[in-house]
Amino acid sequence: MRAEIEAIAQEIRQSLELLRKHLDWDNALRRLDELNARAEDPDLWNRAEEAQKVMRERTQLEQSIGTVKRIAAEIDDQLGMIELGEAEGDQGVVADAEAALQALKGEAAKMELESLLSGEADGNDCYLEVHAGAGGTEAQDWAEILLRMYTRWAEQHGYKVEWLEESGGEEAGLKSATVRISGHNAYGWLKTESGVHRLVRISPFDSAARRHTSFSSIWVYPVIDDTIDIQINESDCRIDTFRASGAGGQHINKTDSAIRITHIPSGIVVSCQIDRSQHRNRAMAWDMLRARLYEAELQKREAASQAEADAKTEIGWGHQIRSYVLQPYQMVKDLRTGVETSDSQGVLDGDLDPFMAASLAARLEGGVKAEA
Repeated sequence: MRAEIEAIAQEIRQSLELLRKHLDWDNALRRLDELNARAEDPDLWNRAEEAQKVMRERTQLEQSIGTVKRIAAEIDDQLGMIELGEAEGDQGVVADAEAALQALKGEAAKMELESLLSGEADGNDCYLEVHAGAGGTEAQDWAEILLRMYTRWAEQHGYKVEWLEESGGEEAGLKSATVRISGHNAYGWLKTESGVHRLVRISPFDSAARRHTSFSSIWVYPVIDDTIDIQINESDCRIDTFRASGAGGQHINKTDSAIRITHIPSGIVVSCQIDRSQHRNRAMAWDMLRARLYEAELQKREAASQAEADAKTEIGWGHQIRSYVLQPYQMVKDLRTGVETSDSQGVLDGDLDPFMAASLAARLEGGVKAEA
């Protein structure tokens, strides 16, 4: 068998070994047995919150352990297919097995990277905000395209997306929107997406078909649970009630129950308009504000906090983290890591993993100064 194929298999095995060490394999297997036993206890289901925690931990362990076992078995299967194909002179079988090994290599590398998501809130759900920059309809349309891109990425990874706030543009697109993305490590993966995103294209809103440059920003912050205590003085906040101003439809309500909370000392503003109940919108807005304040506290502990604060000062030139060029050529390039692709449509359809993986790896190595 060719040396390069054995080298790929060895790389995958090394990634799996690192994953086993990170999981503390023997203890993880014992813990899964314990959780399975607890899940079978009828009394557990009388304590809803505890049951949810047990099932969440059980699911995460099952997925991690199951994936390691599956990849380990598939390595041997694909090596066997390569041997069989070479013995029979069937290059099609060999090529298919090589492609499968390459896919396993990528999956194992991603899992290895994800195992390093050990930040205080990396495993949490997250809120994602999009804000259109200067430029009117063109920038607002770009904001909507970005939100669609992240929604597709989330759905492709089995995450749940819930609209919380949406402010539509005058002619098209969005001035701003906030969604909650729920799933294991949602914040850990998405935190490196915070920053300004630049689009270059022929504007569909320009009758002269001229090329335009537009900017919109993405900010990501973690959903926090009851174990994290964030104290807020209500006297420091201004609460406004308003009518939902977005496009309506499936995402937002059309009553006067939307809530906006402004935290005066920090200048942080959050809005929620997903529910017809003002009470539930208010509760969600308070949760969002606590999450924003918590994220601000996390940033203070990181060396990257000042760089991000600087990046937030202006949605425009000099502050972007990624450039999306659709004219006169096709290219998406991350300006922090240098990762780029000519498949711009694939990226806009949610193929963001290479960018996230590179940014996360650089961040973990101390090489990225402006995310979270």
